Amino acid sequence: MTDRHVLLVEDDPGDVVLVQELLAEVEPDLRLTVAQSVAEVVDEGLLAGCHCVLLDLNLPGSHGLDGLRALLRADATAAVCVLTGLDDEHLGIEAVASGAQDYLVKGKVDGPLLIRAIRYAVERRRAETTTLRLREEQLVAAESVRLERGLLPQPLLAGSPVRARSFYRAGRARAVLGGDFYDAVLGPAGTVHAIVGDVCGHGPDEAALGALLRVSWRALVLAGVDEPQVLPKLQQLLVSERHDPILFTTVCTVAIPGGGDASVRLAGHPPPVLLRPGPEQIDPPVGLPLGIFVDAVWEPRRVALHAGWALLLYTDGLIEGRGPVPDEPLWPEGLLALIEDERATDLERLPARLVERVQELNGGPLSDDVAILLLSADQGTAS
Repeated sequence: MTDRHVLLVEDDPGDVVLVQELLAEVEPDLRLTVAQSVAEVVDEGLLAGCHCVLLDLNLPGSHGLDGLRALLRADATAAVCVLTGLDDEHLGIEAVASGAQDYLVKGKVDGPLLIRAIRYAVERRRAETTTLRLREEQLVAAESVRLERGLLPQPLLAGSPVRARSFYRAGRARAVLGGDFYDAVLGPAGTVHAIVGDVCGHGPDEAALGALLRVSWRALVLAGVDEPQVLPKLQQLLVSERHDPILFTTVCTVAIPGGGDASVRLAGHPPPVLLRPGPEQIDPPVGLPLGIFVDAVWEPRRVALHAGWALLLYTDGLIEGRGPVPDEPLWPEGLLALIEDERATDLERLPARLVERVQELNGGPLSDDVAILLLSADQGTAS
């Protein structure tokens, strides 16, 4: 107990002297602070740095457990051991049920018992706090898993000639999710649709909004909404659901009809890269991000897909870290150079490998979220 700080809330000078003597008898180095009322404790901030509170339940102006409740309102993590009289031992039992860690009956306490009760109160409160923190972490982890399930989907491409590989990493410290999202589905008319998007910001609200936009985009595609109408409808949803009126989202969408050329639309988003043949950056007209202007238009760019094609969609977290030029981000040009270096890398490994290379250039983990979606006609290599 050495260097422990105990706060005694007691108005009876005789009881104060008794407690001081009992503590000094067993733990002479223990620090004891005395207050005469709960109001004094709260007003003077005496709970700060206090390891345990010895609280008399019979203080003037305090009825029953009022004093205990007032202390716990001031600091819910305080370790409290209540002191009761011989005639109201039942109050001690009620106090433990109401948040105290233990109770002692005046007149039945010696030094070792008092020290033992203080130690018990401190350790029990520590265990309770640890258990509560663990439970909170478990709830947060479970929530993250549920959000991750919504944000990181399994592409629905069964029955199509298109393969999808993906990579996702949140930039926020200790976070599972960020505001980036991706998806790929086979539409009812046989067209493969894909999207990569980035909700501005990195908090849990942005992650939830990203998941909502991704699920809504999938629903629009599977419902057979005409491809030119998907982004306008997605913008309507964003405007109605965003928690901040200036929040916007960048997206890149691709539509690949069976046996036809791809149609690429950009809403303030980095352009995709055609890996085969190539690598070559696709440069369609870049429209405004979603949520900026209600009448925005996103014009398509037709891209010829030859046999063995592969297409890389990504969010800007991949290119905004430090690049090979000092004090300059990687930018799309630097990404093209990395892809050229990784020509022999299998497409299954290419997304993760690109992130590894980018982190090496950055000198550590990337600060922004990263989402990558790689679509291809087969399972070959990047050469």
